[in-house]
Amino acid sequence: EIPITLLLLDITPMLPVLEGVVMELQDCALPLLRDIVPTDKEEVAFKDLDAAILVGSMPRKEGMERKDLLKANVAIFKSQGTALEKYAKKTVKVLVVGNPANTNCLIAAKSAPSIPKENFSCLTRLDHNRARSQVAMRCGVPATHVKNVIIWGNHSSTQYPDVHHCMVNMSGSELACFDAVKDDAWLKGDFIATVQLRGAAVIKARKLSSAMSAAKAICDHMRDIWSGTSEGEFISMGVYSSGNSYGVPDDLIYSFPVQIKDKSWKIVDGLAINDFSRLKMDATAAELIEERDTAVSFLGV
Repeated sequence: EIPITLLLLDITPMLPVLEGVVMELQDCALPLLRDIVPTDKEEVAFKDLDAAILVGSMPRKEGMERKDLLKANVAIFKSQGTALEKYAKKTVKVLVVGNPANTNCLIAAKSAPSIPKENFSCLTRLDHNRARSQVAMRCGVPATHVKNVIIWGNHSSTQYPDVHHCMVNMSGSELACFDAVKDDAWLKGDFIATVQLRGAAVIKARKLSSAMSAAKAICDHMRDIWSGTSEGEFISMGVYSSGNSYGVPDDLIYSFPVQIKDKSWKIVDGLAINDFSRLKMDATAAELIEERDTAVSFLGV
């Protein structure tokens, strides 16, 4: 158990609102929360950080071209990366949540050249948890009985939720997901679409994007970095792709199955990939390449 000091950065006009967040955090009487520092100054917020969770990004407004969205976010994440480079510990673990998360993460990493690329990740744990929960509900078991689902690729609607290596604990025995669910058409169709489009479904219902489930996924992601993953289990996170065994192009932040030990992640190797999976993994990689190339063209601007 590690005591935590929270440094909360926001833009100046939002400081009164941030005070309300501070009050709520105090009122939670959290056992590990030692101090809360609200600020609008990067040099305060980023100083000597052990962990940075970057949630602020420009949301897509109606009628906005994806290109304009990328341009606005390149500016934000270039400045956050620069601040990390300047003020944070070189061992800082950086989690990017603000969308488009994978590409924002890549831009932040490229803007902080002296921090190892391995220290940057983006959040696909929410998608991972969504996939896990869908399978669990379908099988009538608790979500904890479902392990090793995989989210491949982009945190967007091209992501590929893969259950070919997923195991379900059904009344004490571990079954392959396809044997537990017994509905291949659902697993290869509606299941995938439900997970891919879940964020939009939440917005449609709530008129606001995922809040509690996103916060829970951030906690899961960070806890696993600090405490490691359980033996025989892997989780999904967007990490820097360089020479992996799955033929995913280099220099992308791409979601892979990973295991974590001593605060270092390792991509799970040797998982069999069939043609169905290959096509979906390639499609999401193609989207990420396009996003990256567009974003990088704005970096010098």
